Amino acid sequence: MRNFINPSLSNIKPSGIEKFFDIASKTPGVVSLGVGEPDFDTPWHISDEGISSIEQGNTFYTTSPGLIELRNAIGGFLKRKYGLNYNSEEILVTVGGSEAIDLAFRALLSPGDEVIIPEPAYVSYTPCVLLAGGKPVPLVLKEENGFQLTKESLESVLTPRTKILMMNYPNNPTGGEMDLSHLQEVADFCIEHDIFVISDEIYSELTYQGIKHISIGSLDGMKERSLIINGFSKSYSMTGWRLGYACSTKNIISALLQIHQYTIMCASIVSQYAGVEALNNGDKDIEKMKEEYAKRRLYVLKRLKDMGLTCYQPQGAFYVFPSIKKFGLTSEDFCLKLIKEEKVAIIPGSAFGDCGEGYVRISYAYSLNDLRTALDRLARFIRKQI
Repeated sequence: MRNFINPSLSNIKPSGIEKFFDIASKTPGVVSLGVGEPDFDTPWHISDEGISSIEQGNTFYTTSPGLIELRNAIGGFLKRKYGLNYNSEEILVTVGGSEAIDLAFRALLSPGDEVIIPEPAYVSYTPCVLLAGGKPVPLVLKEENGFQLTKESLESVLTPRTKILMMNYPNNPTGGEMDLSHLQEVADFCIEHDIFVISDEIYSELTYQGIKHISIGSLDGMKERSLIINGFSKSYSMTGWRLGYACSTKNIISALLQIHQYTIMCASIVSQYAGVEALNNGDKDIEKMKEEYAKRRLYVLKRLKDMGLTCYQPQGAFYVFPSIKKFGLTSEDFCLKLIKEEKVAIIPGSAFGDCGEGYVRISYAYSLNDLRTALDRLARFIRKQI
C-alpha cells in the first residue's frame, strides 16, 4: 500500500513544548513551569457574558469575519491602546491567534517564498511556513541586543525571494521587546525592500517597568504592508476560549477570509460575546494580572541570580530565558534530567530554534507557591551539577 501521508510533514519536528507537557502530565508530583498559560481564572464578568449568551439562545454560527460588535470593539481597543486604525472590514476574528498565523502564511505565500523568522521563536511559525510551501529563513537574535531585530541582522539574511518578516514582540520565549528606534529601522527596511510583516502581538498588554508596546502597524507606511495578530488568551486569561484576531488592509483580510470561511466558518459565538465584554470592560483585569506577573518576574529573576544563572531581564510576556551553557548539557538533556531527578518541567531552548540551544524557558505565569517550590527544586538540582 502506498504512503498516503503528505511528505512535507517529514520536515516538521515534533513540538518541544508538547513533548515536555506530555512528560509532565505523566509524571506524578511534577511542578510544571513549562506552559505559557495564565494561572488566573477568566475574570467573572467576562465568563458571565459568555454564560448569558447561552442563556439568551446565542448558540449559532456568526458571519465568518466575526460579530460586528466584536470587530468594532477590537478596532476601538487597538485605536486607544496602540494608535492603530482598522475598521470592521479590516478585522477577522479567528480561533485563537494560532489560526490567524496559519491563515496568514497560507494566504500570502507562494511555493519557495522566503520568510525571515527571528529566533529564538515561538514553535508554530516554522511549521506553518513549511505547510504553506514557503521557506523559513532563521535570523539569530542576540541577547546583548536585548533580542531585538536590527537592520544589519535583516540585511544578512535578505535574498531576492524574501517576502515576509515574521515578528513577535513582546517575544516568546525571551521576553524581549522592540524600542521605537529599532522598530523604525525595521519598518524602513521593509519599505525599502518591499517586504510584508506579520506581527504576532499576543503579549502586547504584558510589558513591565513603564515600557509600552509599540505596534509596527502604527508606523508611517506600515499599515498596508503588515498584518497584526492578537488575541485574548494571555492578557485576559482566556486560553480555553480560543479567540484571536487578525488586522490588515481589506484586500489582505479578504484573502485570509477565503480560507477561514471554508475551514473554520467562524469562532465560537459564546467566546465572541465574552470577547466584547473583555475589550469594553477588562482594562482593570489586565492591570491586576500584570501587577502579579511583575512581582513574579522579579522573584524569578532574583532566584535565578542567586543560583548563579545568567539571564536577560525580560521586558514583556511572562517568560525568562536563562543560560545553562556552563553545565555542559544540551538544553534537552538538562530539562530531561531535571524532570527525572527533581520533578520540575521547563522547556529546552532548542525547542525555539537552533540558536536557543544552551538556554531554557521558564514561565512565571504560575502562582508564587508553584514558583517557589519549583525554583527550590531547581536550585537543589543545580547544586548537584556544580
